Amino acid sequence: MRYLSTRGLAPPVSFLDAVLAGMAPDGGLYVPESWPQSIFGAGPIRPALDTFAETARVILAAFAGADLSPEEAAQLADEAYWSPTVASAETARRWPPAVTPLVQIDSGDWILELFRGPSLSFKDLAMQLIGALYDLALSKRNLRLSVVCATSGDTGGAAVEALKGRERVDLFVLLPKGRVSDVQRRFMTASGAENVHAIEIAGDFDDCQRIVKAMFSDRDFALRAALSGVNSINWARILAQSIYFHVAAAALSAAGPVAFVVPTGNFGDAFSGFVAKKTGASIGKIVLATNSNDILARALATGRYDRAPRSHATVSPAMDIQVASNFERILFEAMRRDGEAVRRLYERFSQSGEFDIPPHALDYLRTEFSAGSATDAETLETMRSRWSGGDGYMMCPHTAVGVHVGAGSDAARVFLATAHPAKFPDTVERATGVRPSLPPKFADMLERPERMDVAPNDAEAVKQYIRERSRAWS
Repeated sequence: MRYLSTRGLAPPVSFLDAVLAGMAPDGGLYVPESWPQSIFGAGPIRPALDTFAETARVILAAFAGADLSPEEAAQLADEAYWSPTVASAETARRWPPAVTPLVQIDSGDWILELFRGPSLSFKDLAMQLIGALYDLALSKRNLRLSVVCATSGDTGGAAVEALKGRERVDLFVLLPKGRVSDVQRRFMTASGAENVHAIEIAGDFDDCQRIVKAMFSDRDFALRAALSGVNSINWARILAQSIYFHVAAAALSAAGPVAFVVPTGNFGDAFSGFVAKKTGASIGKIVLATNSNDILARALATGRYDRAPRSHATVSPAMDIQVASNFERILFEAMRRDGEAVRRLYERFSQSGEFDIPPHALDYLRTEFSAGSATDAETLETMRSRWSGGDGYMMCPHTAVGVHVGAGSDAARVFLATAHPAKFPDTVERATGVRPSLPPKFADMLERPERMDVAPNDAEAVKQYIRERSRAWS
């Protein structure tokens, strides 16, 4: 299995090379050269018999090809997700038995709880696998990495939980000043791990993401720092997130193709659903649910991908994003895998902040996806009504954006619950009158000592910070 850049200029690479690099040297994102067919053989997944880890093993092996032996794929899946045959006490505590439980809230409506991992966010589902992948690949090659991560709130905490204490990795997390909740921040700043560096940037998430892309674009710096990224630009994030789409679709397959409603800012989770569908999952429409930072909803409605000058601060801060990195991957598919055409569009985007989606590509996108947005008022009202109404379900504001946008369909729907409500206690209390508590194992989170550095909104300053601290620097 080889991986191509969406911009067509970088040479194909292997699975592990794509994972370790994160981003292609031509500025594009890696995608598989072809989609694996019949990934689960002739029959469907049997959710009553197959564990989450077993499903992960099959998907990982299909996308890794010769880079991983069947035994290595099984070992990685077990380490990341728990298997009753090899579970240690530590691994068994990491996830509930179902890993991603389905909770029915209405007839035909289900919540897929993705927040049961070590940082209480859906990002854990991918990060735990990436941490194990890094250890395996770096040990094989006797290498170290400098891993960089821009976060709008949850990616950073999940990366810390996955990579803290790993001998061959130094993690640098860029978080936007004043744009994350206290609980989110402490998952990044209170790990106590020497290989974790939290850096508060004087800007928003798009600024953090721009700095990360600038570091990758500086080829000398990227090579000397042995730079890798764990944002959803990394193919392993997409692959791992596709697992729970497969598992949930299989569990509800009697209802026919299942619609998934995905709260999204960066399009990574939505693209993961598309990957699951391409590899055999019974998935219908994927609904993109955005907050007032609605570049994706506007793109599908108008055919123009057009960023606003700045992101808006909302009650769903992890989605306060104006540049959806993974949109490039779906555009590559929609444009019949024409890397040169994608490159031209993104060159225009870097200059003017907009481009028109070609008509044939827009038709393709509208076939696979629909989209809508929710205001803060609508988000808070959805949280209130779901808590005080018949189902009594407490949700985080990002999940509520999805529930609002996806309401009203007759098809079976799965709403992705992306974070534990206790990560946003002020917003949940404002909406419901009840302040959610962290699970007992996190009870001391707000008392743990923090360690965080502050940097200007400047790529060169962040590069210098990494030069001084990375054990991979050469």
